[in-house]
Amino acid sequence: MSMIIQIVGSLGVLAGFALAQWGVLNQKSISYLIINAVGSGLLAADAVVEQQWGFLLLEGSWSVISVIGLVRAKLKTHTLQLQSNDSPYGSNDSKKIVEP
Repeated sequence: MSMIIQIVGSLGVLAGFALAQWGVLNQKSISYLIINAVGSGLLAADAVVEQQWGFLLLEGSWSVISVIGLVRAKLKTHTLQLQSNDSPYGSNDSKKIVEP
């Protein structure tokens, strides 16, 4: 079972990296960050079970950094939505001139 987790986690991390290098995914996109967080999270969990501390440091850090990026991306999206809703022009941001 450990080998399957290692292969799935590795393929996830490698897929995200390859897609970013080929210009398919932006490295700050939510999709990229999820792929990295899940792949490296699986590898970090396996490293704990196998007591591979150096590998845990690498993959655990990669996973935590990806999760922090996800939180930032979600906060940024949420902030932009709030700003859009606060617009005096309505939610579609069309700039209509309103006469008094």
